[in-house]
Amino acid sequence: MINYDEPLFRPPGEGRSAIIQATIGCSWNKCAFCEMYSSKDFKIRSIDKLKKEIKVLSRLYKGKSRKVFIADGDAFVMSADKLLAILDEINESFGNLQRISAYAMPKQVISKTDQELIKLKEAGLKLLYIGIETGDDELLELVNKGETFSSTVKGIQKAHEAGIDTSIMIINGLGGKKYSTQHAINSAKVINMINPKFLSTLTLSLPFGYEHFKERFRGDYVQQTIVELFIELKMFIENLNVENVIYRSNHVSNNLLLSGTLSRDRKKLIEQIDEAISLTPDDVMPSSSTIL
Repeated sequence: MINYDEPLFRPPGEGRSAIIQATIGCSWNKCAFCEMYSSKDFKIRSIDKLKKEIKVLSRLYKGKSRKVFIADGDAFVMSADKLLAILDEINESFGNLQRISAYAMPKQVISKTDQELIKLKEAGLKLLYIGIETGDDELLELVNKGETFSSTVKGIQKAHEAGIDTSIMIINGLGGKKYSTQHAINSAKVINMINPKFLSTLTLSLPFGYEHFKERFRGDYVQQTIVELFIELKMFIENLNVENVIYRSNHVSNNLLLSGTLSRDRKKLIEQIDEAISLTPDDVMPSSSTIL
């Protein structure tokens, strides 16, 4: 029996994965836009407890899944030694796996040596989900992300050099009307520099309301209409110059479902956005009830 410390989150692509809750909450937990772990105090769980749960999960998922996701919010904050111990236990219990993945922040990748990253990859950690949210330095500061354009590029390129793939997330509407253009342009710039394996766009959600977010946002935030969100998304995609990046816009927060491979499908994606713009009234505001 596994008793998870709820709420428990995982990326859409890990819907069938066994989930190992190696950490509780998020070690940073200061981002203005994120309420996912606001009810939790961060802690790293003991390896002894995790070993028992890994054995249980390996029996429950036998023949059902070949993927394991290590939670919570940024499990990669753990030391390389602890991560390796967990990975070894996962491999021993599960056997032949397709991949093991986890959430991470760029600065956590930077904190590990090249050799440590290579060892983690060799132990089966093949994918890191990294919510960079934006490539704009001003906006990163306004939402208190704790990263910069430079640290984002450095961390993700370091993961790639070790052979670890990344799935990168950008938040459509993060800066509102005032910062929309610089958000779109600079987010495209950072993606062009890192060329991740996977890219997804989410839409800013306001689970506690507009005023709550405005208080946490360190600038002049004015919410966009759905059409304005589509225009920002179109600008972002138009400025991408990448190859063989699998793109998805399939999160529950999104107003438009998109999928394709960039840059091959860029024209098709832009046409879909243009159609959505033409069919949406100019004054329709997004729902504020969805939690990221």
